Amino acid sequence: MKNIFSLNVISGILNTMIALATPYLYAAIGEVFAQTAGVVNLGVDGIMLLSAFAAFYVALVTGNLWLGLLAAAVVGLLMGLLMSFVSVSLKAEQGVSGIGLYMLGLGLSSLLFKVMIGTVKTIEGFKPVELPLLSAIPFLGPILFRNNILVYAAFLLVPIAWFVLEKTTFGLKVKSVGQNPAAADSLGINVDRIRYVSVCIGAVLAGLAGASLSISLTNLFQDNLTAGMGFIAVALVYFGGWSPVGVLGGALLFSVVNSFQLWMQVLGVNIPSGVAVMLPYLLTIVALCVTVNRVRQPAALNKPFERGES
Repeated sequence: MKNIFSLNVISGILNTMIALATPYLYAAIGEVFAQTAGVVNLGVDGIMLLSAFAAFYVALVTGNLWLGLLAAAVVGLLMGLLMSFVSVSLKAEQGVSGIGLYMLGLGLSSLLFKVMIGTVKTIEGFKPVELPLLSAIPFLGPILFRNNILVYAAFLLVPIAWFVLEKTTFGLKVKSVGQNPAAADSLGINVDRIRYVSVCIGAVLAGLAGASLSISLTNLFQDNLTAGMGFIAVALVYFGGWSPVGVLGGALLFSVVNSFQLWMQVLGVNIPSGVAVMLPYLLTIVALCVTVNRVRQPAALNKPFERGES
């Protein structure tokens, strides 16, 4: 047990935490945009899976990681447009639409993997980039400032998303559409357009989340690579109170527990592996129970907008 509390192990846990938080940040912050505009997208996990495959396959075939990243973003955008068309234009029940999107991503990614790749292969993903001077800071330097570009971008996304939602006209429109779409419509705001854009932003970021898994974190693709990470990302939006900063806190909390259970297994701590794997998910349930009524959700969340209705 002494090994768990050594400086090297603590450093390793925190370093793993930063890497594990990356896909959650992309997916959850993207979902913040969609839900703030009033649309719940439960298809995040399916988007991540299909985008992860696209990123990995393109990178495998071309040897270009940036093309793989672009492919993931394009797939995310297409899936976002599909979700928007079904839930915004056709006014379908958002939960059912999202689950359908998830099943599409799960099934199609598995089929394409078996047909186009066939077996698990690995690639050389994005390499760590050391930030001058900052990476030399004792203890914290290697943890925070020796990561790959997708990790830095994920954490930089937090203040950017906060600024867009809190300090820009677009952010004000997104919030108004999610709170009172009828009032927003009376002021000349195109409710459907804002919801389309918000859902697509979320889907593109979910696509980048998938890419961060397959060409940055694991450097491979396999069936159900996400293992439900998209659903955890949706839960983190509720935990974080529909705020990018709150989502960051939730992602770090979930990831540090996940990192801790991984290190316990590596160090051979005498605890059943099934129990260790359950810890992060138990934490999510407890956290949601504690925080569910802390912040009021957008008033029009999960409610289709019909012009002329109050």
